[in-house]
Amino acid sequence: MEATSSLPANLSSRDSIDEITEETETETLVRVSSFPSASSNQQPRRRVASKSGSFAARPCRQQSFGREIGHAAAETYLLTSLSFKLLSYLGLGYRWITRLLALAVYAMLLMPGFLQVAFSYFFSSQVRRSIVYGDQPRNRLDLYLPTNSDDLKPVVIFVTGGAWIIGYKAWGSFLGLQLAERDIIVACLDYRNFPQGTISDMVNDVCQGIAFICNNIVEFGGDPNKIYLMGQSAGAHISACALFQQAVKESRGESISWSVSQINAYFGLSGGYNLLKLVDHFDGRGLYRSIFLSIMEGEKALEQFSPEIILQNPSSIGAVSLLPHIILFHGTADYSIPSDASITFVDTLRRVGAQADLILYQGKTHTDLFLQDPLRGGKDELFDYLVAFIHADDKEALARDAMAPPRRRFVPEILLRLAGQVSPF
Repeated sequence: MEATSSLPANLSSRDSIDEITEETETETLVRVSSFPSASSNQQPRRRVASKSGSFAARPCRQQSFGREIGHAAAETYLLTSLSFKLLSYLGLGYRWITRLLALAVYAMLLMPGFLQVAFSYFFSSQVRRSIVYGDQPRNRLDLYLPTNSDDLKPVVIFVTGGAWIIGYKAWGSFLGLQLAERDIIVACLDYRNFPQGTISDMVNDVCQGIAFICNNIVEFGGDPNKIYLMGQSAGAHISACALFQQAVKESRGESISWSVSQINAYFGLSGGYNLLKLVDHFDGRGLYRSIFLSIMEGEKALEQFSPEIILQNPSSIGAVSLLPHIILFHGTADYSIPSDASITFVDTLRRVGAQADLILYQGKTHTDLFLQDPLRGGKDELFDYLVAFIHADDKEALARDAMAPPRRRFVPEILLRLAGQVSPF
């Protein structure tokens, strides 16, 4: 018989979460204090152009090999500590244990690609890691900067997935590195995971990270008029919650630190937007109901954190007109979050008058679109769509994209196929 998972009675208390945070948070992350906080009223300053017409060179990190290794070790320790804390709450259960083992095999098969991406993440001069955007644990972001700095670049704010439990900003490093090659700045947000925090903490963190980018990205060469929001899996859900809650606040005239009008479009990849329809599905796949409800702050809060339901609330009607263009992507063979989640969400968006599109990828799983396909190299429909959409009004950028060399392969095809067979997602 499978042992059921149980949580300590005091897990939901703020003291318990803070205690977990204090035990696992490290002090080695890089703090950038020269920029105003997201809540500040100070306007971001444009960088001064040089006589040649290009922007002044960005400050060089000048970090030694030893310091980079130390940084990698510190962040690995943080993730490992959080993982063991999580295991102590999950208890024993064959469903999540078998998926954990499958995840280990899956990661080993894709390791040739992961190692190459990790090397670039830690040692590329174009990556600015762990910029602080708030005062809570994990309120940090990574910036991926193009080598070409002759004008302001479009910006993608990316919120990574991870089942609300193992999300980490570095999961978006491959996307960030590749979009930076196409002259697009990417900001990958970190946020508190469970049990460090619950869903309201995650949404608040992401809102604060978005505010920081909207108010400060010009300092890093980003165009504040070309900002896009993107989330994957749990990150798609969290970022959608942040966007919709912000639109509701703005429609009611409440105080805000960033405006929904600053977001040109929202990209949701393999997300779930109605939690009431997903509770039993997740329970059957090992994310037990008791754990999931603890993450979401109880059954009564599921509607509050379901964008699809928020849309249908009469009090939210005024927020619909503020929403940006919403584009959802989903694989039809996704078993972690069924593609019906995106289909019904788009139908609801269109029914209330929002601009929304859905792109389905036949036979693609939860990880194909985000991992296997990019690691395969060559043509990638999702990546090409994103770049073409972002550069739609820039003929020069589109011309450069057309001339870009084919993207190289990172993992042999046989390993990719085997990874697809054992994937726990």
